Order: sequence, then C-alpha cells, then structure tokens
Amino acid sequence: MSIQIQEDSIIYVVAPANDVSGGPELLHQLVFHLRKDLKINSYLYYVPVNEISPTPFEYEQYNVPFINEIEDEEKNLLIVPEIKEYVDILKKYVNIRKCIWWLSIDRFYLSLVISDKKKFFFQRLINKISRIFFGKQFIDIETEIYRKINFKVLECPEWIKNIDFHFVQSCYAFHHLLNKGIPKNKIFYLSDYLNKNFLKIHTNLSQKQNIVAYNPKKGYAFTQQLVKQAKNITFIPIINMDRQQVIMTLQKAKIYIDFGNHPGKDRLPREAAILGCCVITDKKGSAAFYEDVSIPDKYKIEDKEENIPEIIEKINECFENFEEKYKDFKSYREIILREPQKFLEDLKNIFIN
Repeated sequence: MSIQIQEDSIIYVVAPANDVSGGPELLHQLVFHLRKDLKINSYLYYVPVNEISPTPFEYEQYNVPFINEIEDEEKNLLIVPEIKEYVDILKKYVNIRKCIWWLSIDRFYLSLVISDKKKFFFQRLINKISRIFFGKQFIDIETEIYRKINFKVLECPEWIKNIDFHFVQSCYAFHHLLNKGIPKNKIFYLSDYLNKNFLKIHTNLSQKQNIVAYNPKKGYAFTQQLVKQAKNITFIPIINMDRQQVIMTLQKAKIYIDFGNHPGKDRLPREAAILGCCVITDKKGSAAFYEDVSIPDKYKIEDKEENIPEIIEKINECFENFEEKYKDFKSYREIILREPQKFLEDLKNIFIN
C-alpha cells in the first residue's frame, strides 16, 4: 500500500523557521528529494509564517521553495514533525490528508508535558525569578521531566490515532505507535541520513587519542557518576562548540558514549562512528533496537550504578586495543553510509510502489 499522489497534488512539510539542527535539516532533505527524485510538487511551510528569510543559510544548499498558505484539499498532503506545536497545526484543516513524522517519541510527550503550565509550577516559578535577578534559568525543566515522568505510560491523545498517516524515523517509534493502537497500515518507515558532505570526511585513525567524548545534554546524571569514578580517563563534553569543533573532537576521540534516552535514531552516535569512534550506549529508547543503533550488543550497557565498573573496563579495552575494537563497528558504518540510498528507497515505497 502506498500514499496516492495525483499530478496536481501538493505536499506541504512544516518546519521551524531559522532553526539549525538535525530535525529541521531532515525536513529540508525531504522536500528536496520529493521534488528532485519523485517529481512531486512539494513545499516547506515555515513556522512562524511570514518571516522574511526563514531558510537558514546552512540549508540553502537544498534550494527548496517555501509557501505561506496551505490549500485544504483532499488531494494534498500535510506532513508535520512530532512536536506538539506543529502537530496542533493539523487541527486547523478539515479536508487535506494529514501525516505526523515521528522523528522521535520522547520529544512528543516532552512537548505535551511542557505545554501544560500546571505541571512543574514550582520549578517554573523559580526559573522566572531566576531570570529576573540573574538572567538565566536555575532549573533544567526538561531534565526534571525526563527524571520524573515515564513516557511509556502516558496515553497518546485519541485524535492523534485518527491521523491519516504516520512516518517513523526509527523501529523504536514503529513499535511504540503499534503499542498505542495505531494500525500498522497507517505507519510507513522513513528514516534519515547524515549530510552527504559529512559522510565524505576523512579521519586519520593514527591521530586518535585516549579520549571519551559525550553529549552532556544526554544522560547527564549517570554520565557524571561515570566521570567521577573514572578519574584516570579524559572525558570531553560536546558543548558550546561550533560544527567544526564537534567534528574535530570526535576525530581525535577513540570513544563516544551516550547514556541518554535515545528518543529517536540519534545523529551524534552515527557521526561519531563515521569519524572513527567506538560507540558505547545504554539500552533505552532506540538503543534497544539493533536496527536503530546497529552496534554489537557488548557495547550496550544499562545505565545502572552497579554497571559503571563494566563500562570503565569497556572504555579501557577500546583504548588499549583500538585498532581491533574499531573493526567491531564496520557494519554500523556501512549501514550509515547506505542511508542516503535507503532514504530514497523508503520514499519510493511510500509514494510510488
């Protein structure tokens, strides 16, 4: 089964204006391939609307047009990313066919909780006072939400289940939607790929150092426990870096660790692997699925305090036998390199076959 597109159909893809990150780039890539490879009349619809220059400089390479009005007709298709702000746009239209692209799962529920002003009222009040007197927030509410709320037990709003189509970027999202009662015939797999220019970067493995890189925005509390117990290991947080600095850090590190929630098929672990890092993760979210994080199971260790000695041992193994351990990620790197072609195949399965 495929989504029927007529010659005069239009596909609209909602994207945040002037936002540079993995999700927005993927939305630009989608419109690019719909127009170039499938010859389907497609446009970006930026939010907020009517910004003079909504396309980030970094994405001008895709040369995709945008439009400020949506024709609410059944022959057309409206695709939105899974964040509540964009999903709510679907409610404004009656006739057009509607689709949610689940680039993550956790971010959807996180956006639902954040939008409820009654939740975390005390923390919000502290942040408001802190911004007035100190110019910054005192509490990371997102971290608080992840710590206190189990997204798996939250109910998916009923109207979401009645949306015409759902694209999933990960097997984690596919199984989650099935478990929430969304029919299998409404779900289409459409993952993503790393920027093709990035995939061409060459890394000199002989320049690798005994360094562990990590994203402090992911699994911060557990990673800090690990850092404290592994005093003889150098950890470098990927924070306050521009794009080139991130690349250079991953090129010199032997290991990248990610003990976060893995809300979708995250990019940083894939980028780290392409730049020659061994990758160690937990087993949360998409990391629980080999199809999403295609590394040997021995490099997936649950983020429990009693497992810290095992993680430290694994890190030292990678340091001491890097050339051998690097080979363990050959299959992962090959899968990542094939993702641009797989993306096109997925698109054709959705709209042509």
